[in-house]
Order: sequence, then structure tokens, then C-alpha cells
Amino acid sequence: MRRPLAPLAAAVTAAALFAAPVLLVGALGAPAAAADGDDAGAGNDSFTIQDPRITESSGLAASRLHPGVYWTHNDSDDGPHLYAVDSATGETVARVTLAGIGTPRDVEAISVGPDDRIFVGDIGDNLGGTWPHVWIYELPEPKELRDQTVRATQYVVTYSDGARDAESLVVHPKTGRVYLVDKKEEGGHLYEGPAELSASGGNVFRPIAPVDLWATDAAFSPDGRQLAVRSYFGGIQYAWDDATDGKIKREGRLSVPLAGQGESVSYSADGSRLMYGSEGEQSPVESREVPGGGAGGEDGGSSAGGGSAAGEDGDGAGGDGLKVGVIGVLVVGAALLGLRRLFRRS
Repeated sequence: MRRPLAPLAAAVTAAALFAAPVLLVGALGAPAAAADGDDAGAGNDSFTIQDPRITESSGLAASRLHPGVYWTHNDSDDGPHLYAVDSATGETVARVTLAGIGTPRDVEAISVGPDDRIFVGDIGDNLGGTWPHVWIYELPEPKELRDQTVRATQYVVTYSDGARDAESLVVHPKTGRVYLVDKKEEGGHLYEGPAELSASGGNVFRPIAPVDLWATDAAFSPDGRQLAVRSYFGGIQYAWDDATDGKIKREGRLSVPLAGQGESVSYSADGSRLMYGSEGEQSPVESREVPGGGAGGEDGGSSAGGGSAAGEDGDGAGGDGLKVGVIGVLVVGAALLGLRRLFRRS
């Protein structure tokens, strides 16, 4: 979704970083180059998207077939295209054009499900949550990375409680069930789709759990046991339990890097890292450790990558610096929200 806020967000963010770089690093974790260390497996390092055609990267998903490759797409006005980006170089290694669908409206999310099926969420709402329906596209992940056209299936999606804006689509890696998270400043909800999507009829998504974030993207860990949800200024990791019908339990904060317009998140293919993307030309994708430190967060733990539970409470070393740094981030957030409301009134 195109927003006049983006350049202002970048400007305010840059000013905050210039004024208090040490405090922000203390609050948000070390820079990518220092924090990443030695990663085991391809696709775990930070990288920069080099393709000049990708100016509004709004979704991110790690390939299961091609190690080190991430799928992304533009927000709008780019046509039905997906881009496979090699994280080792940041270069696009394939552009896939979707056939068999209508004209995309506001593509916001991408996820890889079971059997290497790619799901694309044309779920944004430029009219502020008034479109009567949105769309999801499904296609097989290409076995060969080259520019090509792939036929996709289009699903019509509605919400049980009325139209809304959303930027987060996730597909459970074990069950294949599709979930959406609506985007609301005061926090939204996780919506569950039907057990199987229908291409011939409607697909009603129903709210099953609150999400305490202004969500811009979400991702399942490869083992399906964690759900990461991000916003512009933070994130939450939830524990997922299929035995309780997909109920979620908050585990802890995520160490989301500060960016001009943070839009996307994906677990790495091995589940050991969370990859955070943002919009803009040559946009960075930054790597952070998964809370708990294990692949897919299997070892549990409630502290965020790049910080500890003690640090959150101010009891550990550097607690005062963390508090001040967090205050700085909140000030930036408040400024951006104020600017956003100003533009609304204008």
C-alpha cells in the first residue's frame, strides 16, 4: 500500500539514529554485521535487495527448494510478479509472472506452505477497510529458478466481521491452513481460514485470537511451533499449539531492527534466524537470532533475540541504557503516528 508517511518515517528515523546511535543500539541489539556471527546454513545472513525493479518489498518468504533464496514482491502497481532473491548476493535470480488471476490490487504478503506451495496475499485495502473481498493466490514453487510464467489459483476471501485492511498472511507448514492478521493501530486479530480454500466459492476468515500489535507481517517457524508478528517498531513471538485448535500464547518480544518502513518478516529456512525486510530502493533484509536461540525457537525462552529478560526489566547489565534507548524508540514512534494522523486530517 502506497503511503505518504514513508519518506517522513525515513527522515524521522534517520534523525533519531543520528542523535542517539548508542542508545538505539543498546535498545535494539547490535548492528547486523556484529550481531550475526557465524551462521550455519545458507540464507541466514543480512543482505540488501539489489534489483531496481523492487522498490516496495512488502513480503518475504524463505524458499524450501532453493537454499539461500527468498521470495518477495512489490506492494502495488507492479503487476502479478514474484522475485526470487539470492541472499548471498542480493541479486534477483528469477522473476515469476502469475497467470490465471485478475489484476492484483494491493499485494502485501507471501508465505510458503506444505508441498512447496507459495501463497500470495492480495489483502491490503487502500480504501481503509471497505473492499467487500480480497484475494489469495496459490502456485507451486518453481523447481528451476529462471524468468517464467506460472499458473496460479485465485481464492476470494471475506471476513466474518466485515471488511478490513491486512498485511499479514501465514500458512501453517504442517496443516496448510491459511491465517491472516488485520492491521489496526490499537491491535488486531488473528483470522483463521477454512481447512481448505475453495477456488469456486467464498472463503470466510474468522477471528480466533487477539494480536497486540499494529501488524505489518507475520511468519510461522518451519516446525510450526512459533508465530512471529512484527510491526514498524517491534514484534511479538507467540507459541503455537495445534492441539488447542491454533490458540496462541505470547512468549516474548522480538528484536525488530529500526527501519524507515519495516514491512516484512520471515524465518530462515532452517528456523534459526528471523529476517526483517523493509520498503524502498535497495532495501535491507536484516538477520536476527530467533528468541530462545534454537532452530524455529524449539528451545523455548521468552526473551527477545539481542536482549534478555533481565534487560527488559532493567535488572541486567546495561539495563539503564536499554530503558533510555526504548524511550528514544517510543518518541520516534509517537512522532510518526502524529505525522500519520496529521496527514489523515489533511
